[in-house]
Amino acid sequence: MDKEKIYSIINRAREEGRLQLLENEAKDILKACGLDVPEYKLAKTIDEAVEYAKEIGYPVVLKIVSEDIIHKSDIGGVKVGIKNEEELKNAYREIMYRAKKSYPEANIRGILVNEMVEKGVETIIGSSEDPQFGPVIMFGLGGIYVEVLKDVAFRVAPIDKEDALEMINDIKSYPLLYGVRGEKRKDINSLAENISVLSHLTYEISEIVEIDINPLMVLEEGCKVVDARMTLKEV
Repeated sequence: MDKEKIYSIINRAREEGRLQLLENEAKDILKACGLDVPEYKLAKTIDEAVEYAKEIGYPVVLKIVSEDIIHKSDIGGVKVGIKNEEELKNAYREIMYRAKKSYPEANIRGILVNEMVEKGVETIIGSSEDPQFGPVIMFGLGGIYVEVLKDVAFRVAPIDKEDALEMINDIKSYPLLYGVRGEKRKDINSLAENISVLSHLTYEISEIVEIDINPLMVLEEGCKVVDARMTLKEV
């Protein structure tokens, strides 16, 4: 864990009077912990977005970046599966239009150009500060499993890899990770490592009171951070 890098990101947000980290800042912190974050670059102009997409390689995903816009998908601030320059320019303009229409006062930092991640099992890992127990880590499968079925497991941070494996097996939908209907088993060891690392991050860096990785895509080999949010402690 590169704590110097992590605190430099936190201090920059503090200087700007922000409690909500930008997505690229949250991803920078997770990279500093050794998690696998697909390539991303913050574009401040449409020309930069075109250049970065060429560097990263199509297909790409575009996401609005603003501390004032938390739920990006709700306003059309996310476009996936962009396959060429023409699609990218159209998507860039549409995202900017929708963001400014929905949040005219928002401080828009730019648009994040992200590498597209292959399909796996979507999971969610989060952490929050409990008044009684301190930092608590949460794990569940993404989508309907967490939103509707509330199929999640909790542990008091920090936890090791063995505890994380137990945590994974606590949820009712865990068989999806082991492969059903001919699908191959996903990398559960890597998933457990990611949960353990996040638990140590939330335990050791008390400045961060809330973390939400949704989704963390679990593949046949490894896991990739697709989206991340972090909130800092009020001073």
